[in-house]
Amino acid sequence: MTDRVYPSSKPTTNGGAAVPAAATTAAATANPSNTKPQLRQPYRPQPHPHPQPPHRRHRRSNCHCNFCCCCFWSILIILALALLAAIAGAAVYILYRPHRPEFTLTSVRIAKLNLTTSSDLSTSHLTTLFNLTLSSKNPNNHLTFSYEPFALSLSSSDVQIGNGSIPAFTSGTKNSTFFRSILSTSQDLDVESVKSLRSDLRKKTGVALKLQMDTEVKVAMGKLKSKKVGIRVTCEGIKGAVPKGKSPSVASVANTKCKVDLRIKIWKWTF
Repeated sequence: MTDRVYPSSKPTTNGGAAVPAAATTAAATANPSNTKPQLRQPYRPQPHPHPQPPHRRHRRSNCHCNFCCCCFWSILIILALALLAAIAGAAVYILYRPHRPEFTLTSVRIAKLNLTTSSDLSTSHLTTLFNLTLSSKNPNNHLTFSYEPFALSLSSSDVQIGNGSIPAFTSGTKNSTFFRSILSTSQDLDVESVKSLRSDLRKKTGVALKLQMDTEVKVAMGKLKSKKVGIRVTCEGIKGAVPKGKSPSVASVANTKCKVDLRIKIWKWTF
């Protein structure tokens, strides 16, 4: 039986002898750089069992833009309304020329002004009686003032020494109204008020008096009527002497000036 020799499957190179298959495999193992690289599959993250909702940044930006637009239009509308109100007020002022009412203190008679103190200086009692004549003038051609009752108070050195009132009345256009009022008080004073008032009563120039009147008024211009607005009339510069006997003394009102101020009430505060 004879042995058969099979030719190698690898052809000879450049006329050399054939390289066995085992040698080729060993060379490939020894030199791995000559082998073809393997391609790796890209990493694919596994889905989360509880998927998170996507971020909604676009909704926040839209809300911010809407808020800015609302603020812009609100400010623009407020400015437009303020401009219209200013134009309307300027037109009314030019057409009607409104003026504040004028008050004048015509005369003040002091019928009684007694300050008595007990022998032990523990109590002091004040008794007063004043007769006032005042006038109210409406200098406007198109406005009518309707006054509520007035509350009057007379003071000296910040000590209230008389109270009174004036009934409600209406002052028409270019009209003057005269009225009289009686102010009186009978009250006990504390030590500080007695010291302040007694020093004022001893002055040779006379007692300095201040009249204050508070009320509310409505303004009518044709068919248009305003709401009630508080006003305060303050008259300063009154000089009076303590009466002697039963005859009253007449106070000097030549230098008296009456000022009219608006009294605007906002919640609990009045300005």
